[in-house]
Amino acid sequence: MNKRREKGQSHSTRPVRIGPPKWVRLSPEEVEMLIVELAKKGYTASMIGIILRDQYGIPLAKHVIGKKITKVLEEHGLAPEIPEDLFQLIKKAVNLRRHLEEHPKDLHAKKGLIDLESKIRRLVKYYKRVGKLPPDWKYDPEKAKLLAKL
Repeated sequence: MNKRREKGQSHSTRPVRIGPPKWVRLSPEEVEMLIVELAKKGYTASMIGIILRDQYGIPLAKHVIGKKITKVLEEHGLAPEIPEDLFQLIKKAVNLRRHLEEHPKDLHAKKGLIDLESKIRRLVKYYKRVGKLPPDWKYDPEKAKLLAKL
């Protein structure tokens, strides 16, 4: 999806693992309750994963409980109405629009905004297809300002 960078895939890879690591002492039920508790405090799914990793020593919740954090949040009715990756892109677009209001001649930022909003539209099309967004949902920059303040 990144059209600017063509080469290189240097990144760390997760080890192949069937079950939870030996050092994890929490049961799947306890981990699930931790996820629900953190979500009720207002943390997003990615922040919950970071907290589980850093404070509780759980490298991947999926290995312990057998499902992803977002699936647990959906089961308990705590999932956000807009997927987190789409929400973060919308926040970024709102900040970029605000920057362009102050600096209207910033052509690189204009190109960045065009690229970012096309990425948002592609992601919206995907989420409509898989059913995570309603079919009549549409990205609107004016509504996005209100959405990003939440």
